[in-house]
Amino acid sequence: MIKLISWNVNGLRACATKGFSEAFKSLDADFFSLQETKMQEGQLDMQFEGYRSYWNYADKKGYSGTAVFTRLEPVNVTYGMGIDEHDHEGRIITLEMPEFHLVCVYTPNSQDELARLDYRMKWEDDFRKYLLELDSRKPVIVCGDLNVAHNEIDLKNPKTNRRNAGFTDEERAKFTALLESGFTDTFRHFYPDMKDIYSWWSYRFKAREKNAGWRIDYFLTSKRLDDRLKGASIHTEIFGSDHCPVELDLDL
Repeated sequence: MIKLISWNVNGLRACATKGFSEAFKSLDADFFSLQETKMQEGQLDMQFEGYRSYWNYADKKGYSGTAVFTRLEPVNVTYGMGIDEHDHEGRIITLEMPEFHLVCVYTPNSQDELARLDYRMKWEDDFRKYLLELDSRKPVIVCGDLNVAHNEIDLKNPKTNRRNAGFTDEERAKFTALLESGFTDTFRHFYPDMKDIYSWWSYRFKAREKNAGWRIDYFLTSKRLDDRLKGASIHTEIFGSDHCPVELDLDL
């Protein structure tokens, strides 16, 4: 059995002052993936005994960025998806393991007034192709902040957010296309109808206090791993970021 955690920490240096190390140790995962680290190499010495770590930094300081801590040694590690247009913001780390690929991703936000929606659509198509190419070789586990609430059940206020970034028809359709290309949304695999469980809450309007959230952090797995899925959870009890960690347990 392996345990995987994914967490958008919204600035690892800030999160480190809000109990990150304690949460890391208590979750006790084999793989611990981070998004939105918002740092450059050398800005924080963050190591844990028994883990090796891999980092992808954005060219732009204080922006985006991903990291993966792992107890298990990968066969190979790559950064980005091999397309220059997408590979300057530190958004993807892929660990090739003997039995699977683990992809940690921080999907671009479509931004206010959907300023980046066209770019996001291109990203979605290219990322799906990237995952399918990996999947043709061995099963894939994708984790991270995918910046979309797939269905109305996945956010508190679907009607008022209909044309907002993260809940546009276009973004939701791309997510559907990704699932239909051969992936499972692991949380919904176990809890198809569960409501009011979210992974992100705005810092404004006391959103977390009111549980006015969105489920935008995911573990997706290749369909052929469905019989290996053992559990999925969202750790709403853990603070330190505007997101909380999500978990997947797999019999691998």
